[in-house]
Amino acid sequence: MLYYLFEYLEKQFQLPGASLFGFLTFRAALAMIFALLFSTIYGKKIISFLAKKQMGETIRDLGLEGQKEKAGTPTMGGIIIILATLLPVLLLARLDNIYIILLIVTTVWMGIIGFIDDYLKKFKNDKDGLKGRFKILGQVGLGIIVGSTLYFHQGVTIKEKLPVEQQRVLLAENPNIAPTKLFQKEIKSTTTTIPFVKGNEFDYADLVTWISPSLAKYSWIIFIIAVIFIITAVSNGANLTDGIDGLAAGTSAIIVFTLGIFAYVSGHIVFSDFLNIMYIPRIEEITIYIAAFVGALVGFLWYNTYPAQVFMGDTGSLTIGGIIAVIAIAVRKEWLIPVLCGIFLAENLSVVMQVSWFKYTKKKYGEGRRIFKMSPLHHHYQKSGYHESKIVTRFWIVGILLAILSIVTLKIR
Repeated sequence: MLYYLFEYLEKQFQLPGASLFGFLTFRAALAMIFALLFSTIYGKKIISFLAKKQMGETIRDLGLEGQKEKAGTPTMGGIIIILATLLPVLLLARLDNIYIILLIVTTVWMGIIGFIDDYLKKFKNDKDGLKGRFKILGQVGLGIIVGSTLYFHQGVTIKEKLPVEQQRVLLAENPNIAPTKLFQKEIKSTTTTIPFVKGNEFDYADLVTWISPSLAKYSWIIFIIAVIFIITAVSNGANLTDGIDGLAAGTSAIIVFTLGIFAYVSGHIVFSDFLNIMYIPRIEEITIYIAAFVGALVGFLWYNTYPAQVFMGDTGSLTIGGIIAVIAIAVRKEWLIPVLCGIFLAENLSVVMQVSWFKYTKKKYGEGRRIFKMSPLHHHYQKSGYHESKIVTRFWIVGILLAILSIVTLKIR
């Protein structure tokens, strides 16, 4: 809203300073500061409200150290993250940008699913909350919306470079030629980035066109299925990671900040040309959303680090996972998720391995056996005697290393 207001003031009245709102970096900085201040200042009031409404967490006895002390801590704190993200986005972002619209829809959609889950757990005394099949149905629904929009919307395009020989001719004629002249017109494409592959690019259409080129028109089905899988996997991974104070919020902040770097350089024609990465027109606008989201997560950590004054609940964890997945898909870095979101992947795999091995050994030997002392993975380390603050800090360090590795993979071809 403010973007359009100051754009009008600049055009009509040449208001001094109004042009600042035309700069992406300025609006991103404002969004982060606004979100950070909102989540820290108003976060305390929201926590007090949740406490008055008796929204305390019910803790199951898992035999973990310090677990009983957490009982009664307000949950559903994901509301803080959602509000602190959406308010600056609505004020500072261009709301006609399709990527911004998709992220707002994702935030509200996943927030509602998580809220219903937390509500059922607390007020309906249903320890399982929203049934798993309904969560999956909601994630699939979002995947269909996101996948269909990204595939069919005319505003979702990429620009490819001109053939090498043509670039050489243009550069020979004019060594100082603008980078924009080295790119072709905008095109619709299902091409994405994939690490450790020549050119670092992969087209979803290739999954069907190898059978017959005529099948290219059905590539949208493959793309939407991939989007559904990614959103479901990442949101569930974030949900599993939210098990000890500060782990999910801190890890997510690292991931989202890295995606913000990808979004900025991918939407900047000079940087994308210099780094030789895919140029995605208009994607840079989601830097505003990402900046607000990082600010909201860091502000939430003010109250969520050990000992936590609030838990995010599924309202927060499912929303965080959904947002990360959609951002990654939008900036066409979704196949970097196994590296960038390695913490989420490890948490997911630890549960799958534990459950599968327990069932297999119980069937074979009559007694279930475990790979880990407890799953998800962070509980294994708690059972091993590590304090949760040490586990969280070390997971953050691993997350930073994975973020650096994700950036490096863009140049490993």
